Amino acid sequence: MIIVTGAAGFIGSCLIKALNNKGFTEIVIVDDFEQEQKKHNYSSKSFAQQIDRMSLIPWLKDNHSKVSFVFHLGARTDTTLFDTDIFDKLNLNFSKAVWACCAFHGIPLLYASSAATYGDGSHGYNDDTELLDFLKPLNPYGDSKHEFDKWALSQTDKPPYWVGLKFFNVFGPNEYHKGRMASVVFHAFNQIKERGALKLFKSHRSDYEDGMQKRDFIYVKDVVDVCLFFHSQQAASGIYNLGTGCAHSFLDLGEACFEALNMTPKISFIDIPEDIRNTYQYFTEAPMKKLRSNGYQKPFTPLNKAIKDYVRNYLETGSYF
Repeated sequence: MIIVTGAAGFIGSCLIKALNNKGFTEIVIVDDFEQEQKKHNYSSKSFAQQIDRMSLIPWLKDNHSKVSFVFHLGARTDTTLFDTDIFDKLNLNFSKAVWACCAFHGIPLLYASSAATYGDGSHGYNDDTELLDFLKPLNPYGDSKHEFDKWALSQTDKPPYWVGLKFFNVFGPNEYHKGRMASVVFHAFNQIKERGALKLFKSHRSDYEDGMQKRDFIYVKDVVDVCLFFHSQQAASGIYNLGTGCAHSFLDLGEACFEALNMTPKISFIDIPEDIRNTYQYFTEAPMKKLRSNGYQKPFTPLNKAIKDYVRNYLETGSYF
């Protein structure tokens, strides 16, 4: 059996679909399944069992011999939340319990880290673990992911094979439930459909023009393909970046959304909300040498092609992956 935590969420539900496409159906899905709006993410998928998040550790202790791999993608991902107790409980301590169980019972583990661990990028975005102690995340979410990365590397008892993936800006189908935390592509599509125009954030820094803030945007289908690679190939254990290695401006992204809708771009700029202005990242780009040198050679989907697929095959029809 394969366990997927965060199964009702964005990336987790897409991973289940990708596993199904590869013929895997003996999957145990784990999440807090009380949120009705997430039901469509997993209801059409093939899986063997559904387990509430808080029941996972006891279940795993009783059924570890049946489990061949754990994808731990479940986390609280709200970058505007500042309640550290929630992040300590869900992102740090729960992840430690999953790790410890996998280590004790010899189960391979892949877990979700985040590019939020890099903070403002002043120390770069290299996934060399020697840089970890210098990184300063900008919010409690990033702190929780960073603290777990450091904790994992410090452990003597480890799963027989383990991987942490630092997700950069992931977008794609099955993020309908994410509200404010949904991707820029999702919000851009909805703005354009409703108003025929798009508002992007102004720059509040003199070294960036409006709309020229850049992020490493990666399509969720590429993300889950990398997850499948680590499941099948089991390359070297460690922490890896997962972006495309190529940053694009928000203006590029906005124009690609208009192109996908066969519309002429109409873009204006608004102030960044004050509650996130001081923690706003102006540039992210993932050096991908580590992943490439460990065997993953597929090209990542170009931004305009990924946006076209997302808009035309999912957002316009309200479809799920």
